[in-house]
Amino acid sequence: MGLYRPDLILCVGHATVLGLPRRWWAIAEPDGELHQGSAGVEVRPGAARVAAGPIGIDLALDEGVGVEVVSRHGRSYIWTRKQACVPARGWVRVGARTWEIAGDDAFIDDSAGYHARVTRWRWSAGIGRGAGGERVAWNLVDGVHDGPGASERTVWVDGEPHEVQHQEFAADLSRVGGLRFRAWSERAEHTNWFLLRSDYRQPFGSFAGELPGGLVLRSGHGVMEWHDVRW
Repeated sequence: MGLYRPDLILCVGHATVLGLPRRWWAIAEPDGELHQGSAGVEVRPGAARVAAGPIGIDLALDEGVGVEVVSRHGRSYIWTRKQACVPARGWVRVGARTWEIAGDDAFIDDSAGYHARVTRWRWSAGIGRGAGGERVAWNLVDGVHDGPGASERTVWVDGEPHEVQHQEFAADLSRVGGLRFRAWSERAEHTNWFLLRSDYRQPFGSFAGELPGGLVLRSGHGVMEWHDVRW
């Protein structure tokens, strides 16, 4: 899950790859400070928690239906469900500072499947406001669930999801379609475990410009992502 706000962006994740569980968390601030780790993570439906020394996250999430997609990938199938503008309540603590959380700033990404041996994708998700005050969110992707129809590419406007056309990602993740991205900080990982190799970048930051469909963004915050993996 992610929390996308002007003063705070965070992610908390739990995955199982090749039978091996992995957990992680990251907290990004607008001044470029990034806190990250893998200890103390608990993620389950309706809640995300982290207890890692001076870092604490305790969030209750009002999950909904979301946008659900099944796609063929390689010789098998993959699945995802995306939920945007999810109401979240709780707090985030970094040392002596605490952010009280009460709003619809959360994004939930559930994914599973038997991906192709070599998988590459670019992805962006964010939440913000349109120029007319609309509550907006987006989920844009290239590489998985990205067919011409029945894709996971979605823009939400005041809670209503709309599938959108393919958007081009800049190679350096500075742009997707009409959205320009300014990074605060970046979470990155480079792994080579013989059978498993992974190169991963996920910068956190702010967006400006135009959403697919022409809606001008007044403000927006979220993530970009690039993943090149062999598993």
